[in-house]
Amino acid sequence: MKHTLADAQQRDAQDELKGYRDQFHIPVQENGKPFVYLCGNSLGLQPKSAETYIKQELEDWKKFGVEGHFHAKNPWLQYHEFLTDKMAKIVGAKPIEVVVMNTLSVNLHLLMASFYRPTKERYKILIESDAFPSDRYAVNSQLKFHGFDDGLLELKPREGEVLLRQEDIEATISKDGDSIALILMGCPNYYTGQVVDMKKIAALGHAQGCVVGFDLAHGAGNLKLELHDSGVDFAAWCTYKYLNSGPGSVGGCFIHERHAKAFDLPRFAGWWGHNKETRFGMRDDFDPLPGAEGWQLSNPPILSLAAIRASLDIFDTVGMKALHEKSKKLTGYLETLLQDLSNEVNIISPENPNERGCQLSLQITKGGGRMIFDEITKNGVIADWREPDVIRIAPVPLYNTYEDIFHFVEILKNALKK
Repeated sequence: MKHTLADAQQRDAQDELKGYRDQFHIPVQENGKPFVYLCGNSLGLQPKSAETYIKQELEDWKKFGVEGHFHAKNPWLQYHEFLTDKMAKIVGAKPIEVVVMNTLSVNLHLLMASFYRPTKERYKILIESDAFPSDRYAVNSQLKFHGFDDGLLELKPREGEVLLRQEDIEATISKDGDSIALILMGCPNYYTGQVVDMKKIAALGHAQGCVVGFDLAHGAGNLKLELHDSGVDFAAWCTYKYLNSGPGSVGGCFIHERHAKAFDLPRFAGWWGHNKETRFGMRDDFDPLPGAEGWQLSNPPILSLAAIRASLDIFDTVGMKALHEKSKKLTGYLETLLQDLSNEVNIISPENPNERGCQLSLQITKGGGRMIFDEITKNGVIADWREPDVIRIAPVPLYNTYEDIFHFVEILKNALKK
């Protein structure tokens, strides 16, 4: 079957979620045409409503000053609570398990302060060999902080392969479990887009006495997560990728309900994690709030939370189930269009749609990958390059279209011919 622009446009016309694209600002080229923006896995686009939400807080700051904590239209004192229920829905958690605070690497360090409790016999941390660099830096620094130089244990694909095999993950946990204090993996993996079985890994890890956590930077707002049911101990994510909250915005945190009143867990404390009833007494010893809120440090940045709130309201309307279903259709369409390029482009993301999100990682197999990436960029595609030879493409179901994908593949074909 020959795929045409008209075919792509027909698919868009039948898309039940097509109206959501109009709720986002699509970057425009100098020639006035919109970019083919396929980089929501790096930075999501701005919801048009974000300006209104942020302006409201600017207006209340101008009008009330410090009294905005109590008298703003959306009082700042409890502003982070306005986000909790909707964020919990997105990640499949109970509200008590979720809080929006800090940024991703900060949250990972705070969580490891509580959940990485090494001993002389059990001190290793298990990660993917190609984990996101910030995770590797964080884990290595935690090991060194606790006095361990050889505690990093890596999950590596088999020789000649790119993806991890579930049976190899299981074998590593079974073999080394008694020396592993913490399993910390990304889901999906930032490079390949591979989704691992979080629930199974949590069960295997717990059976061996390990704590299990996940970095969901590429999962929140992309996958249909079920964090509570997965049984993982903790997770953290950023909100500026699929959750469209703006560059460097505040992240999210999950701590399983079974730890909600584990007040004996060590933690780095701050006053926003203290009992709300006595927080402003200023003289009390630290009395942590139950649940994820008890890990907060400082009062949150309201302008950043306002942008997150704008996006979460959109997510709450459409729902993750519908978004994930459209995601599968978009990536399936992209796969189909790339079939003619199989000698030059290798999709290293999993073939099974249930083992990936909306990102497909395209390996340029005949060299010159960076030149090809530069060429598609010159011709109106905003995508993402990762050394040594991968272009990451993320058709985001909230605002990307079949027509976007069609144009991208045509531009890629021309770049490969050049």
